Amino acid sequence: MTQDRNSRLGNAGDVAIGIHGVEEWIPPEDQIGDGILFRTTRGDLRGIRHGAPNSDLAVVWVCGARGGFGGPGPGTYHRLAESFRDAGISSLRLDYRYPNDLFECFLDLMVAVEFLKDTGYGPVVVVGHSFGGAVVITAGAVNAHIKGVVCLSSQTFGADRVWQVSPRPILLVHGKADTRLPFYCSQQIYDRAQEPKQLVLYDGAEHRLEECREELEQLLSHWIPETLRAPMPEIPA
Repeated sequence: MTQDRNSRLGNAGDVAIGIHGVEEWIPPEDQIGDGILFRTTRGDLRGIRHGAPNSDLAVVWVCGARGGFGGPGPGTYHRLAESFRDAGISSLRLDYRYPNDLFECFLDLMVAVEFLKDTGYGPVVVVGHSFGGAVVITAGAVNAHIKGVVCLSSQTFGADRVWQVSPRPILLVHGKADTRLPFYCSQQIYDRAQEPKQLVLYDGAEHRLEECREELEQLLSHWIPETLRAPMPEIPA
């Protein structure tokens, strides 16, 4: 599958990103889903798509500062993406072109959201882990095609604009035993956010949230579909 595009996304002054085309690529054997490669003016961007037939509902998943496709605990993102596909919700798991560069990773997410919009999907939910929490907050603050934001073990750096996510909902999840980014990082973001907002803290859970994997996946299995299927809140101009 190849699609020719000439879009301008993620404008910030004179900085933007263009998409020349969208192609297939073959993901690693341990990754479930269909590879999708965005040819952009700022480098190639890889994703893995879990497409649900006849659906206009979608989620975009991004990882921490090292990039990749895995998410927090082992397999959480791909398990939920496959589960959502069976429930009629598509997913796009996104790797970064330049991991740990907040602005470039923000542009990557904008590419993914715009692609889903252009291919017929309604407003999406974006999910980010650790560094990725700042990425999804930054995008959610400026992109009207984002319907809800989920931050897992988020950092505070880059999350200043969280108040602009409202009136879209934001869910913040953190482990109380996190030794990499203490749970009060999510508490601080929650305090700055406007309603609707929710903070969930798990006792004994570390940064990757492996200790609460079942509870976390159950939470997201309800929150994300409910957010996607709810009416889109009116965003002030």
